[in-house]
Amino acid sequence: MRLYSLAVYVFLYAPIAIIALFSFNAGRHASDFQGFSIQWYGRALNNPFVMDALETSLIVAFITATLASILGTLAAVGLQGLRGPARAIFDALIYIAVMIPGIVIGIATLIALVTVFDVMNPWLESLWGDADSAPTLSMGRGSLIAAHTMFTMALVIIIVRARLGTLEKSLGEASADLYATPLGTFRQVTLPLIAPAVLAGFLLSFTFSFDDFIIAFFVAGSETTLPIYIFSSIRRGVTPEINAIGTMVMLASLVLLIVAQLILRRGDRK
Repeated sequence: MRLYSLAVYVFLYAPIAIIALFSFNAGRHASDFQGFSIQWYGRALNNPFVMDALETSLIVAFITATLASILGTLAAVGLQGLRGPARAIFDALIYIAVMIPGIVIGIATLIALVTVFDVMNPWLESLWGDADSAPTLSMGRGSLIAAHTMFTMALVIIIVRARLGTLEKSLGEASADLYATPLGTFRQVTLPLIAPAVLAGFLLSFTFSFDDFIIAFFVAGSETTLPIYIFSSIRRGVTPEINAIGTMVMLASLVLLIVAQLILRRGDRK
């Protein structure tokens, strides 16, 4: 069993280790290692196209994580009081949103947004009275944020509901006995107790949004996120610069995931 486990871990992490190793290649070809150098990290960080794509990814991921945390927390608190068939239906819908392939979400979101834009744009033109000055709805950061929020909100709901399930009902009852309003109970009792889960959901939502390529590829429009830039660059050939970008993204994602896990464990111990 130890050899089997070792073989599985080697199979999973050896390609990642190779990418990290060749990101320090002094040569110009990704598969021809000619010594250690950090020049490609400097080139990647000084590449204006990489920086623009990184800025877009960071903005989209931050707004997505914020919206997903707020909406997911409110949904989790609201669903906690459901019982019977209604709860089973909502639970199934939440888990389906996580389990469904990303390409299906991307295509479905693209079709839905195009349909909405086709209906709203003529209405906006008639409302403004001037087609040139009327705002036009199109694919871009807004569609990216909407699609990522829809997907990552399900993660936040699952995490926060798991935390809510560990809370004693007597806490809310005691708060009500002390004449606290439902909003006051949520603000002073429930929210502080579930804060670690909300923060962990924020970090996971940020990571999933930042790393996403499939959904972004369908709804990004003219915007270029970092994963889309990497994919476009790979089509022209893999270079040590791409390996350097991939290594930095991988390390950042691992750090966020580890921090989220530590926050959840610390919250459980408390």
